[in-house]
Amino acid sequence: MGAPHSPLFSPPEAPPRPSLDVFFFLQKLPTLSHKANAYGINQLSTLGECVCEIAVGPDAAIPQFQQQMAILKSVKERFESSLFDIRQLVQADLFDSELEAAEELAKNRFSRAAGAVAGVVLERHLLQVCHNHLIAIVKRSPTISDLNDLLKNANVVDIPTWRFIQHLADIRNLCDHSKAADPTVEQATDLIVGVKKISKTLF
Repeated sequence: MGAPHSPLFSPPEAPPRPSLDVFFFLQKLPTLSHKANAYGINQLSTLGECVCEIAVGPDAAIPQFQQQMAILKSVKERFESSLFDIRQLVQADLFDSELEAAEELAKNRFSRAAGAVAGVVLERHLLQVCHNHLIAIVKRSPTISDLNDLLKNANVVDIPTWRFIQHLADIRNLCDHSKAADPTVEQATDLIVGVKKISKTLF
């Protein structure tokens, strides 16, 4: 009696079976979905399909992972943007308060002190504008003129604005340095008004 003939067609291989852990998870999925809905989570309805895909092939998890990474990245960018907005608002409020103090000094004819306070506000604002435009600052303690030149070279301000800021810097220098004659109230007022204009129009 000869050897049995092999069949012409071999039976197809059975597809890979998910692990017992996956079956256990799928059995628990209705209970998990019920608890998730109780906490306001409504994204477990498709979780069973995702688990089945992962059980068949691990590559199926990559798109879901990439999507989660994209969400985390967008949250990080939004968080940084919100912090930037808050910092700008706090700084603007501080500048307004300092300029109000400078106005009170000018009204009481303390022109030198008024100009000095307004000059500090202008310097800090220009420094922030440079940071906003990612302009590198080499000097450790740059002056208004230094910052003004950096902004002009980076095409952030045009020539008329650059000249106007330079005019304000000249008044500030008159207020900061001891001279034979004190700056006038009109000069201090011009500086305060000019700083207000720049702080509200240049960002």
